[in-house]
Amino acid sequence: GEQHGLDKESAKRKLVPRFKSKEGTLSWYCLDYWAHELDIDVLKLKSDVEDLIQIRPQALNFMTTLISMGKRLIMVTNAHPDLIAMKLERTGIGDYFNHIICAHDLGSAKEHIEFWSRLNEKVPYSVKNTILIDDNITVLRAARDYGITYLLSIAKPDSRAPIRDSEEFVSIKNFNDVLSGY
Repeated sequence: GEQHGLDKESAKRKLVPRFKSKEGTLSWYCLDYWAHELDIDVLKLKSDVEDLIQIRPQALNFMTTLISMGKRLIMVTNAHPDLIAMKLERTGIGDYFNHIICAHDLGSAKEHIEFWSRLNEKVPYSVKNTILIDDNITVLRAARDYGITYLLSIAKPDSRAPIRDSEEFVSIKNFNDVLSGY
């Protein structure tokens, strides 16, 4: 139906170009930016779908196995700090990570090589001994350009969507794939 004189198709024609123009930038991930741009409480909208936030299958086993092997776990995310807090509260996974790094704090989105350089300044890591698992091909490309050796794509980033295979990067269906050598 219509709301405020703007139907769904008109809204899409008006908003999609604005969304596309910010893709891959910090603004794209910034709740404050969209709240200001669209004059709506974006975090409130996110809380409406909070029940969809869940831990990936085998993730806890994967993390505890890596910790038992003495590996350092770092979460790097483009998500807005308020959304990170919501997800951590909902899942309880924050305690598994040595560091949780927000792209907003580094001033660059993961899609850009600067992010990986700034991350290495903040939390030094070896590009030759790091495994990055991500569902965003552009992020994986930027990490590869920076020199990170082991890059894995998530075949099913959305549990409600079909499997998406990346021929460019090794693709995993779940975290057990990593432990079993793909």
